Amino acid sequence: MRVFKESLKMKILKYFFYISTNWNISIAWHILCNEIRGEKKYGINTTGADNLKSLEKKGIDISHATIYMPVSYDVLEQFFDEVKIETFQHFLDIGCGKARAMCVAAHFGVKKISGIEFSKELFIDAKKNISIAKVKYPLADFKIYNNDAFYFDIDDDIDCIFMFNPFDEIIMNGVMENIETSLENNPRTMTIIYINPLEKHVLQEWGYEEVFYSKKMHYLEGSVYVK
Repeated sequence: MRVFKESLKMKILKYFFYISTNWNISIAWHILCNEIRGEKKYGINTTGADNLKSLEKKGIDISHATIYMPVSYDVLEQFFDEVKIETFQHFLDIGCGKARAMCVAAHFGVKKISGIEFSKELFIDAKKNISIAKVKYPLADFKIYNNDAFYFDIDDDIDCIFMFNPFDEIIMNGVMENIETSLENNPRTMTIIYINPLEKHVLQEWGYEEVFYSKKMHYLEGSVYVK
């Protein structure tokens, strides 16, 4: 246990220096405090950044993917509160990383939770965190897939989708087409929580309306879209 705690501390510190180098010290400190609080509160291990170079070495095309970084716990909690996440039937995290959003959704009371992750390494870490969450939240039904979002069929009962800027415009359009196919099969209201919404024009082009927007410290930004 002590070795695990020391490993987690080192991971958080490395993450802090990564953010302070790429962004700035104030936002790094803000995220550091939330990482320590959130990992302790939810009992999971999801801190860290991954540039997916291990996939590239295996000959896998990562040109449309973005670096893995978990959404800050305070932002995640803010948006889950805003949309009343517990009221949705089936929550899907596209680009779920180590399953942070999935585990927090279970804590908020969501009963059916799915995730899809492109990276095999992150997928393995996600399964470990989900195994922890299953013990804490036995009523939650978890499913996770190691797959490419571009080819992933959206279940016809999914009514809330979470994305933390997982890919570029090309993949986003493919994902939106998959969502549209699902909505045609079973017409319903779809809510999309989109953090760091760099490709939000794609959602707007597909007819989604922004119903909530928040921005903190210049970088912690997100929107909620509904159709």
